[in-house]
Amino acid sequence: MRTKSGPRWKSLMLPMLAALAIAGSLSAQAQATTPSGTLTFVTNADPTLNPWTPGAVIESNLINTILFDQLTRYSTTDLTPAPDLATSWEAAPDAMSWIFHLRSGVKWSDGQPFGADDVAFTFNKVILNKDLGANNSSVFSPVDHVEVVDPLTVRFVLKSPFSSLPYYLAYFAGILPAHVLQDAPNPLQVASFNKSNPVVTGPFKVAEFVTGSYVRLEPNPDYWGPQPKVKTIVFKEVSDANTQLAQLLAGSVDMVTVTNPTLLAGVEHNPNLEVIRQSQNIWYWVALNQGDPRFTDVRVRQALLTAIDRKAIIDSVLKGYGTVATGPIAPLQKAFYDANVPSYAYDPAKAKELLAEAGWTPGPNGILQKDGKPLTITMPTGQFGYLVNATLLVQQYWKAIGVDVKVNVMEWNAYIQEVVVKRNYQATLAWWSTPPTPDITPYFSSAAAERGNNIPNYKSPELDALMAQARSATNQQDEIKVVQTIQQNVAQNLPYLFLWYPDIITVLNKRVGGMATINTPTAFQYAADWYVKP
Repeated sequence: MRTKSGPRWKSLMLPMLAALAIAGSLSAQAQATTPSGTLTFVTNADPTLNPWTPGAVIESNLINTILFDQLTRYSTTDLTPAPDLATSWEAAPDAMSWIFHLRSGVKWSDGQPFGADDVAFTFNKVILNKDLGANNSSVFSPVDHVEVVDPLTVRFVLKSPFSSLPYYLAYFAGILPAHVLQDAPNPLQVASFNKSNPVVTGPFKVAEFVTGSYVRLEPNPDYWGPQPKVKTIVFKEVSDANTQLAQLLAGSVDMVTVTNPTLLAGVEHNPNLEVIRQSQNIWYWVALNQGDPRFTDVRVRQALLTAIDRKAIIDSVLKGYGTVATGPIAPLQKAFYDANVPSYAYDPAKAKELLAEAGWTPGPNGILQKDGKPLTITMPTGQFGYLVNATLLVQQYWKAIGVDVKVNVMEWNAYIQEVVVKRNYQATLAWWSTPPTPDITPYFSSAAAERGNNIPNYKSPELDALMAQARSATNQQDEIKVVQTIQQNVAQNLPYLFLWYPDIITVLNKRVGGMATINTPTAFQYAADWYVKP
């Protein structure tokens, strides 16, 4: 059946998130009907097996991708939306609603039938319920509600046009079982579901969950698609990157995404491992909390970015695996990327000038001050990848211009709770991995501040209007014009301090077969195709 993907264009579809350019041809073993073999992966912290629970992010995303099917998933050829729980979809002529036709015969892992009520429950009672604060719920802010048309058809009724809806429905947007969670006071906080045995529609289900140790998955006999070829998938909780690579080298782990290139020594020449490098639509940033009045002055934001030698950080921390970022749209989105935006070359003297214009002058101890108060910034950082090292370098660059920075290194889950959930920070360094679309609304809109993905809590009616205009575009050329204006706006006003676009490095054991796809999230959407080579 041909999939109708609405007002979008295949030329926009470019890779996102951690790259995994893995090719493999199916062998006779891959065609076997009896699952066999075990694949072992790592997660950096204790996962939460509910894709919408606040704070369930990188440690949980890939596991949840295997467990919870979505309405759409990404094509393995060009990353356009492909059928998953929905078989086809179309936008209304006025662009104010979308119809999704659901797959028939799908069952949950407890044997109950899947249908339109599950989709409506997931959106109306969970994602769109502001009291719950569902993870990534701000992505769907244009959705007013979801209507059940019939048992296998749903209508997404919009508050404003949302041309990229099919793309976001493929991005960590698993559907939840209404019959299991609808009576819970908070369907995002059910321990027996989140930390034990969730009911799912994916190719695998949970066989065992040992908190703080591992999650073991087994084939779901009620899966609607072809039965998995792998007998067991294990996710081991391994927080330390050195330990992850050591286990990869020892053969006890099959794949690791390397976020610190300095750890590649000893890996690149291992005959059992394949090292894959690829640019993706990922951008690292420093967020300055706009709830702090010191950072609402754009000159302060421009100064603090100008004071950071981003190329030096790329060379020293990333070992050259990255390029300086100009904004939230990476160069690989060739149809939209605009390099001719305001830029901020490393210039400490210029940074001091901008701060002086904003009223910050040196105090008796060399720390800049204004109205008798020193420019002291608290900067929490999470123990993941090179975040700590990069944060410490930013601390030194800012110290050199008279800014006092107090770094607080935190365990990853604690960092997510404090920074992402509670917004308890002044400045922080992290990253966004975004879908293959120039729609940046979920990360910048005023509606996504405080509790959504707008981590700096930046609010701009002008930018909101531009992003809404982009979402309403009905052809590529109109959208390109608006998106280029958006890039000029964010480069001038710096809602985030844009740092770099990293090259993502994935190391894979060559015994893994069937991952014929171009990035990690998409690979995990097709886990049923994996097999262990003989």
